[in-house]
Amino acid sequence: MIDVRLLRHDPESVRVALARRGTPELLQQLDAAIALDEQLRQITAERDGIRASVNEFSKKVGQARRDGDTELADRLQVESRSLGETEKALAERFEAVQVQLRDVMLRLPNTPSAEAPDGAGDHDNPVIKGPLQMPASFPDHRRIAHWDVAAELGVLDNERAVKLSGAMFTMQRGAGAQLSRALCQYALDRNADAFEEIRPPSLVTTATLTATGQLPKFAEDAYAIERDDLWCIPTAEAPLTSMYSGEVLDESQLPLRLMAYSPCYRREAGSAGRDTRGMLRSHEFDKVEIFALSTPEQAPEMLMELRDRAEALIGGLGLPYRIIEICTGDMGQSHHRSFDVEVYAPGCDSWLEVSSVSWFSDYQGRRADIRYRRTGEKGTHIANTLNGSALAVPRVWAAIMENFREVDGSVIVPDVLRPYMRGVDRIRPKG
Repeated sequence: MIDVRLLRHDPESVRVALARRGTPELLQQLDAAIALDEQLRQITAERDGIRASVNEFSKKVGQARRDGDTELADRLQVESRSLGETEKALAERFEAVQVQLRDVMLRLPNTPSAEAPDGAGDHDNPVIKGPLQMPASFPDHRRIAHWDVAAELGVLDNERAVKLSGAMFTMQRGAGAQLSRALCQYALDRNADAFEEIRPPSLVTTATLTATGQLPKFAEDAYAIERDDLWCIPTAEAPLTSMYSGEVLDESQLPLRLMAYSPCYRREAGSAGRDTRGMLRSHEFDKVEIFALSTPEQAPEMLMELRDRAEALIGGLGLPYRIIEICTGDMGQSHHRSFDVEVYAPGCDSWLEVSSVSWFSDYQGRRADIRYRRTGEKGTHIANTLNGSALAVPRVWAAIMENFREVDGSVIVPDVLRPYMRGVDRIRPKG
């Protein structure tokens, strides 16, 4: 969340930054947060004054009893009790206002980086690199949607997935399942030089999802297991971010790099039937995440490292791709600065986001209470968090089916994936 001290000492800079997101309601929320924080400070001052008076009355009561003036002592004690009741009421009011302030602060998004481009929505996201590996034209046999390609090959069985789990679940079969697994192993292997592999839990607590910003704002998009107060993770970013929650790291440990394969679960509330065919949008999918904790000074360079690694994975597959930077009006809740890697799918005739790489400044670190101590300094600082989709399976899988389809209907397996495919270098039609 945003540092509440900024609201007290420099509210105008926060207002200007949030205004860049293009949502007027945010400024109303900001005003509400500033007002609630002011209430807290007024209550605190009043409560502290009463506590001082109660302490003074206690001294006077003791002195009156020592002097043998019982009547005065009793009268002072009655006044002290009255002040005590007032203090109790103020404490209850303080807790109520504090809860209100925390709720507003949790819903306020991060402030955009000064380097993030301004814009109203996704149509304003500038292309900063590419298109690369883009052919001059695509032959007709590669203008077939991946769901038709996959059906012909017998490698995607969404009908049975729906029978098992309901709408918007997918199921790969045979070489299609191998391809999904190969993509994940490829992403893990290519980042193993610098990132520690983690296999985090797929179910996490409310506090864990709150730390990354999914809760409370995006509760409708998450799968909840209410009986146990657990949530299915929407991405490995959630458990990786909270691994060091409540801890203090040494500056020498930063930047700290982690990566994880995990299944991801999203209810896709409000998708309203968009992109529900094939593999483009589903309730469950596999993804490899790369993640970093850093100091503020290390963060800009780390952001570029994560972006370069995501790009290298897609480039290594031989897919046509480009990189866009996310403008202020299209940024996610927690994002400070973000980039997307997109691949072109000729069968869908569209650019598909396959990786999102983001810097969250200290927004998530403050929610998760992740701190570090600088060498030779007293006190602690909030760590910065960054993450990227090293490789999200569904859309990359779909793009492979469309970009590498041959005239005979077979699909060529990219060279970098063949070591994981048990000798399969081409997925052929059955029969």
